[in-house]
Amino acid sequence: MKTEKVVDYIVNWLKDYCTNAKQKGFVVGVSGGIDSAVTSALCARTGLEVLCLEMPIHQAPSQVNRAFNHIEWLMDNYPNVQVKTIELTAVFDSLVESFPWVEVEEHRFMALANTRARLRMTSLYYFAALNGYLVAGTGNKVEDFGVGFFTKYGDGGVDLSPIADLLKSEVYEIGRFMGVNQDIIDAPPTDGLWGDNRTDEDQIGASYDELEWAMDMDDQDKNANDFEGREREVFKIYKRLNTANKHKMVPIPICEIPTKFR
Repeated sequence: MKTEKVVDYIVNWLKDYCTNAKQKGFVVGVSGGIDSAVTSALCARTGLEVLCLEMPIHQAPSQVNRAFNHIEWLMDNYPNVQVKTIELTAVFDSLVESFPWVEVEEHRFMALANTRARLRMTSLYYFAALNGYLVAGTGNKVEDFGVGFFTKYGDGGVDLSPIADLLKSEVYEIGRFMGVNQDIIDAPPTDGLWGDNRTDEDQIGASYDELEWAMDMDDQDKNANDFEGREREVFKIYKRLNTANKHKMVPIPICEIPTKFR
């Protein structure tokens, strides 16, 4: 990948899109992970206003510290960057208390994890509307178009997606090129929705390098029988998630009324 040219291309794309939309800048949720770090840095390079939101909900201290360190680095290097911390823990807890109890705790646990992402999306759009900003998405290509590892109308609810055509490995490459803090480069990827330190790999069952391989094999119309051992296992994981999460990755289905009924 021609990293410098890709960075310049994305920065110009962001700036042109925002200017044409008659908006003043971007708001980005910064989690302490590589995707949000790279997205916020790319937005900062446009020279337009950038608001970084840190929105902890029972967050692991390590994630919060990485997010703050990254935002400090951004503000030291880009005068157009500002930060706000929105503590959503109390809001989340209050919402949980208002919901009825369910018998299957696992179902409730997953629903509440996605609720965290949707609370953050609501906060991002509040500040976007308040300031005339666009919500910049932080999803990469593997998450957004491979395994659907995001929350519909949560972190998937955005105005534009600057890194959604980049594989995770390419996001890291850009992060290193732009000088993103080493603690973010080294940190295992996590969605931060559980209040603990579980990683994306813990949840998915495969690393991003493995998923990138499986995505490439799927594009080549391979199937599980073409592989053995770990490769077969990874390919099956990819295909299962790709199928199960297809509803996130395709346009909302519309029931089109036949002309003869009109």
